[in-house]
Amino acid sequence: MTLELDTVAQDLLFREARTANTFTDEPVTDEQVQAIYDLVKFGPTAMNAQPLRIVLVRTPEGRRRLVDQMSEGNKAKTASAPLTAILAVDNEFHEELPTQFPHFPGAKDVFSERPVREAVASMNGSLQAAYFIIGIRAAGLAAGPMAGYDAEGINKEFFSDGEHSVLAVVNIGKPGEDAWYPRGPRLAYDEVVTTV
Repeated sequence: MTLELDTVAQDLLFREARTANTFTDEPVTDEQVQAIYDLVKFGPTAMNAQPLRIVLVRTPEGRRRLVDQMSEGNKAKTASAPLTAILAVDNEFHEELPTQFPHFPGAKDVFSERPVREAVASMNGSLQAAYFIIGIRAAGLAAGPMAGYDAEGINKEFFSDGEHSVLAVVNIGKPGEDAWYPRGPRLAYDEVVTTV
């Protein structure tokens, strides 16, 4: 059986797409980011929860604040990327469930305890972050997602309300010179899939 998505789109989203480590200075526009979000917001999550929050770091001051929190190996590429997005989760996402999951009136109450909310926010936010990265690729741009940062520092610097938690930092743009490391190997189908 073949996939419904044509080969060109498959390559754009997966086979030829790579995590970029350098970028050109071509800007990434707000219109591009909105088009990405307006596509990926339809990705499925549990109970239609939508905890993902995106902070676009564009100003020199914002960039400096973020670079200060990045691990040494991620500082230079974050400083030079045309756009960096901080992906975070809103741990109070359950407040939106009455409108986002209206057919279950008690949905908000399921998440009355903060530890339960944080676990669900992390899972659903991670799904949404993955959709966002695929959306970046769909826009013909490259993503450089990173987890090498001081999470406590980013939360304090950008989310001082205590209601948000950083998930990832993603550099976005057109790939620059020597943007790619060699592609890492992937596990084969029979190493991953079992049938019971």
